[in-house]
Amino acid sequence: MREVERTTLAVMPIELADPEDAKLLTLARATRVRTQAREAAVVRDTDGRTYTATNVDLPSLQLSALAVAVSMAITSGANGLEAGLLVTDRMALGEGDVAVVSEFAGSGVTLFRATADGTVLDSRTT
Repeated sequence: MREVERTTLAVMPIELADPEDAKLLTLARATRVRTQAREAAVVRDTDGRTYTATNVDLPSLQLSALAVAVSMAITSGANGLEAGLLVTDRMALGEGDVAVVSEFAGSGVTLFRATADGTVLDSRTT
């Protein structure tokens, strides 16, 4: 039998140089720990207000944390979003999450994905 060679890609963590983006990471991590949720997200609106949320996982309703955070921004009267951050064990930002942000806020919104230990793995712009 031939041995299968496994390779792993090294991921260079992203340093959040902007203090406002670092605040998103702090809020999302604290929310996830406090609630013991699978994932937590924070979005910042164009006025600088933040909305923190966790995923909803009920038999009749399943929502990602990012979808809940965007919903909270919408119902609070936000006119748009500047950035968002998701703390999750998922391998990537879901297309549904990106679509929710894009549908509400349009293009140019930076979304970060981080692990529970605070490592920001990647970002994506709508």
